[in-house]
Amino acid sequence: MSKFMVNLTAINPKEEHRSTPPVEVMVDTGSELSWMPRQLLLNAGITSKYKERFEMANKQIIERDIGYAILTAEGYTTIDEVVFAEENDMSLLGVRTIEGFSVMVDNIGHRFVAATARTV
Repeated sequence: MSKFMVNLTAINPKEEHRSTPPVEVMVDTGSELSWMPRQLLLNAGITSKYKERFEMANKQIIERDIGYAILTAEGYTTIDEVVFAEENDMSLLGVRTIEGFSVMVDNIGHRFVAATARTV
């Protein structure tokens, strides 16, 4: 898989006029959740709702705060859980957000491709 980046913005779902600036994140289909810098989320008024434990690639277990945000990138929008990334964590766009956007990842063209309409 090739690496590519997009600009991701988190919008406060309770006060939609408050948002983070666009953050360059790596599109990571190996990550379930999207990760954004803690301080930017807090500055936008996005609050932690619970903590979650994650196993890193090196087998280290870490704990991070999770909150809810409206996430937007490349003209697509969804509401999703977002991880409050600490200073040394990467900023990532995870697979659940990608699925919420209803897109497929084109790793060769480094872009999103609109998926077919959802079925009911």
